[in-house]
Amino acid sequence: MTNWRPDISQLRRPAYLSLAEQIARAIQDGLLPNGTRLLPHRKLADDLNLSVQTVSRAYDELIRRGLISGEIGRGSFVQTRPKEPEPPYLPERLGELVDLSILKPVCEQLHLERMREAFGWLAENLPSSSALSFRPNMVFPRHRAVAAEWLARCGLDVSPLNINLTNGATSGMTVALMSVAPPGATVATEAISHHTLVPLSTYLGLHLEGLPIDRDGMIPEALDEACRKGVIRAVFLQPSVINPTATLMSGERRQALADVARRHDIAIIENDVLGPLVEGRAPPIAAYAPERTLYVTSFTKITVPGLRIGYLTAPDRYVAAVANRHLVSNWMATPSIAEIATRWVSDGTAMELVHWQRRALAVRHAIAEEAFAGLPYHAHPQSLHVWLPLPEGHTEEGFVSQARLRGVGIAPGSSFRTAEQGWHPAVRISLGSTTEQELRTGLGILASLASGNPEALLLAI
Repeated sequence: MTNWRPDISQLRRPAYLSLAEQIARAIQDGLLPNGTRLLPHRKLADDLNLSVQTVSRAYDELIRRGLISGEIGRGSFVQTRPKEPEPPYLPERLGELVDLSILKPVCEQLHLERMREAFGWLAENLPSSSALSFRPNMVFPRHRAVAAEWLARCGLDVSPLNINLTNGATSGMTVALMSVAPPGATVATEAISHHTLVPLSTYLGLHLEGLPIDRDGMIPEALDEACRKGVIRAVFLQPSVINPTATLMSGERRQALADVARRHDIAIIENDVLGPLVEGRAPPIAAYAPERTLYVTSFTKITVPGLRIGYLTAPDRYVAAVANRHLVSNWMATPSIAEIATRWVSDGTAMELVHWQRRALAVRHAIAEEAFAGLPYHAHPQSLHVWLPLPEGHTEEGFVSQARLRGVGIAPGSSFRTAEQGWHPAVRISLGSTTEQELRTGLGILASLASGNPEALLLAI
């Protein structure tokens, strides 16, 4: 807590903005150092003879500016030195390194040939609207109709009017969060979730609450309790294998989470970028709660990384919000790439590549099964990765560093962590980012590290 107090005589209308400006200046002048706990909303409201709502709006404005953070049950704190998170993957592939850090589908010459053929076709068939129009409604009606066909393969029956084309899943996630959760709101998610969700929530001024999971995904009772204790605006879920632990959520669990969301009237954001790649799965959560679920899928993880296009579906209550926020943050998806996606869905190329990916992943998982025999790793036959909880005595930092020293890049599990409780050190290992031979070599090195003594190597200097 701090001795500094806002000057009530300096407050001007609108009071919340004037109060936010005073606190911002105090932070800038060093009167409120980093980590300072601010007065509770009601206490400051009583001191200044303001409404609690006015103080709350001032704090929300400071969260939006990235000057403070709000933590449920603890209060609001100054954060003047936010640390930018490191990406879990290596930004560049270095030398002879076997890079198993970045999540990619298996790709071979076939994929390059398909893209070259697609661009050749596009050169002859590009519609004038895709090249010359600024208006999304002039470009995308035909694409939305085909998107509805693809979404049916994903297990959804949705009107083309409820579909937005996006430049991949990250764009779809961003727009979805902006549409359902205003700055200062709380979004629940799994305790181990999407690596961009933590920084994205920070940039949007959202509080992220990681909830307990088991081998079937988020625990419904945990979501129910969080909703009863605090004001949860939305829940972000990855039920179908793309989550770091490679979990495939059962239909019963999806229904239970949909029921909790309906009971508390919160939105659901469902990230399902693997779509029809995953065999034998239950319908998307969006099929259980269509009136409140924003569903995100894309093509980059199941066809070709360069096909950066995706679909974001929204129920009627969020259609206008999604359209507006997509317009101001992206304007519209890239029309030429949308043309390729629509052609591939219509002529069967997209599903051809999905079937090819399943077969390729089966080979990769066989290699992992052989290399990790006896190790308690998590995977699914259609996952692009494996999740390896580290044996007792190993730390993530030490394990990742030792792997790098031996020529293997992997992603630390903490990059996906959204909650502190119940955490066990782990690493995520991509199966599709390199050749079969390199994968075999890399997994062998990792298995040796996991089975050996965790003592670090001494470096000669």
